[in-house]
Amino acid sequence: MYRLNFISLLAISALTACGGGRSTTDTAPMPPDTESETESTYRAEIVRTAYGIPHITAADFGSWGYGYGYVHTQDNLCVLAEDLMTIRGERARYFGRDGTHEIVPNGSVASNVDSDFFWKFMATDEAISPMRDNSDPEALAASRGFVAGYNRYVRELRAGQHPGRHASCADAEWIGPITEDDIYRRYYRLALIASSSVFVEGIASAEPPSASNPPLAAATPEQIAGLDRSDFPLAEGLPIGSNMYGLGPEATVDGSSMLFGNPHFPWSGTERLYLAHAILPDTNMMGASLYGVPAALIGFNAHFAWSHTVSTAYRFTFYELTLSPDDPTTYLYDGELRPLEATEVNVDVLEADGSLSRETRTLYRSHFGPMIEFQVSGVPVLEWSTAKAYTLRDANAENDRLMNQFFRWNRAKSLDEFIELHGSVLGVPWVNTVATGPGQAAYYGDVTVVPNVPDSKTQNCGAIPLHEAFQQLVPGLPVLDGSRAACEWDSDEDAPAPGIFGPANLPSMRRSDWVHNCNDSYWLSNPDAPLTGYAAIIGDEDTERSMRTRLCMLQVMRRLDGSDGLAGQKFSFDQLKQIVLDSQVYTAQIARDDVLNAYCPFGTLLGSSGPVNIADACTVLGNWDMKNNLDSVGGHIWREFIRNVGASPATWQTPYASSDPVNTPRDLNVLDPTIERAFADAVQMILDSPFALDAPMGMIQHSGVHDPIPIFGGEGFEGSFTIANARGTGLSENGYEITYGNSYIQAVTWDPQTGQPHAEGFITYSQSTDPASPYFQDLTQAYSNKSWIQLPFSAQALSAAEQLGRYTLSE
Repeated sequence: MYRLNFISLLAISALTACGGGRSTTDTAPMPPDTESETESTYRAEIVRTAYGIPHITAADFGSWGYGYGYVHTQDNLCVLAEDLMTIRGERARYFGRDGTHEIVPNGSVASNVDSDFFWKFMATDEAISPMRDNSDPEALAASRGFVAGYNRYVRELRAGQHPGRHASCADAEWIGPITEDDIYRRYYRLALIASSSVFVEGIASAEPPSASNPPLAAATPEQIAGLDRSDFPLAEGLPIGSNMYGLGPEATVDGSSMLFGNPHFPWSGTERLYLAHAILPDTNMMGASLYGVPAALIGFNAHFAWSHTVSTAYRFTFYELTLSPDDPTTYLYDGELRPLEATEVNVDVLEADGSLSRETRTLYRSHFGPMIEFQVSGVPVLEWSTAKAYTLRDANAENDRLMNQFFRWNRAKSLDEFIELHGSVLGVPWVNTVATGPGQAAYYGDVTVVPNVPDSKTQNCGAIPLHEAFQQLVPGLPVLDGSRAACEWDSDEDAPAPGIFGPANLPSMRRSDWVHNCNDSYWLSNPDAPLTGYAAIIGDEDTERSMRTRLCMLQVMRRLDGSDGLAGQKFSFDQLKQIVLDSQVYTAQIARDDVLNAYCPFGTLLGSSGPVNIADACTVLGNWDMKNNLDSVGGHIWREFIRNVGASPATWQTPYASSDPVNTPRDLNVLDPTIERAFADAVQMILDSPFALDAPMGMIQHSGVHDPIPIFGGEGFEGSFTIANARGTGLSENGYEITYGNSYIQAVTWDPQTGQPHAEGFITYSQSTDPASPYFQDLTQAYSNKSWIQLPFSAQALSAAEQLGRYTLSE
């Protein structure tokens, strides 16, 4: 028996229409208000404030998860359901043999069939049971409640109670009730984003050599080292990123401390972030989570705030196996032969004629993990031959502490407790962390799940040709000798599990001024105090930083020395908000004038297809404010120029210097004819496009997932801090169609008088993926306008906030 008691539900279509959203209200008739003598298992009160932010009050974590599961499904059913179906290994069953699936945050693309084999082989009951069995009661209860809330909404939808909603999937065969195992598979999938799931196709199709499957000729180390680094998995890191600042009391006007967090994640799929507020007797936490996770993964409360960025550390290692000459499914380990574990996996496939067929593969594991083969640009990098084969050990496949980390953080009562839990639980899978609290020092830590492979072990166990070749493409990623027990991962006494580094061997710092991370390694978390001496598998030291990271540091340094043109020499909260959305372009700051001075006096340059008149482009760039705000004019010319230039050591005349890592390399080599041609070609590209040289960015760049809402910002390669990325398309006939970039944004400080957090932010792509929802693009419009929204946290703030709906769910 379940009961829905609406206290009030305001008509909201008129409120959202002014934001340009395609919307319908969710005010279909509800089940009758039925009283039951049976005590409810779940009961949650939900208040929706502006832009659909749910504030969920519950007496326990099970009820919190129930309310969260209901509203999250109400907003995002189709996207989450498809992902859960994918992890069950059912894509080919419902979408057919010919389709493909991309895991957007790691760039892995595989056929539906290969995707199904991968997940059925990897996300088994045995794989997910350690996390389920070892999770805290709060995590178990919230997960169980989430499933109940999800299933309730699906029942209502199937009963016709939400007409017009979720049109793309409402009648699909794959929409139905889910189980707790589905949610734990979802957690497992999130844990593997930076590791095994990068290699879906390589694991799903690995098979031993046979008469019907003769091995390819093994690639030489020289062939592998000569590959294009950008084509190699993870050589450029994950294709997701983030920015974050922690500002201590020495860096702020009122000494209150501040935090800014901003993941750069896809605008589609389940790695979008969803904002919610949990109000429980002993927990009051607000923040955002990836779809399907009933906990704040980034957030704030009265005691602290935190955010994450993608870390440079590797979460796995490859092992090279020496095979028995008589059997390619048997390998040598410390002088003895071991058989690989064979698993028969079955996948149902929807054929073109509508029939179902079944495909079977035998996939293999060593004691390290799954067997793997993969090619890069046709070169068999890891090939299963009669002599050698390759396997992968994944530290996050063994991470049963993932949910405990975030549920314990959500319940923590101080910044000190937050920091202690970071190291003692050590369940963060693949992200750096920055945190601070009211008037407290700023904290940074890459305290994450990393294979315990110190450099000394790499030198000993990586003494194989393939390892040395890998270091040319993916420095720090080991390929270890799998024939010796001595090459197993080490264990630290302070680590909560064997095989990973403990917190004493992972980089962290606390400072009263500031810390940051913008996706380069831990090394310059604060340039005045470099972090050094850590294993190469965690990250690099004393190496060139990205253009985005350099601007990331410079924005703070310029604020603190007053050279940014703003008032004073410390951060006010309004200045922090202004700076992080300012859309500056760092490469333009260090090279625009050199380009204008070197090329513009000629009026014409020779491009790849002939002479190009650059005079008008020079005028536009000379007047450009070197930003990518909506009214900025000229940014598209510069972006295409820098895209053409690429990343070559010859680009800059002053090379990287350890003595000045924030400001080097610099001085564009404008005498290089390839750079001159890059500029001419960029101008010609714009002349050939539908967009004028003097078109403002707001007329060129817009959301790629909504109605054409203009979006400010730029791309990392040009040195943008404020990220808007038309991933995979560049400047198309429709302009820059943004499908990735700034996502959940939070700026947090604390009121010195009340101690309560003051937080403002955005969900840049809005709360809902359903075009029929009133929350489909309303927040995107606010973001386009740079209209920061307050995130009501305290009881007083929530009471004063505009409430679009209030209702109680029980079951």
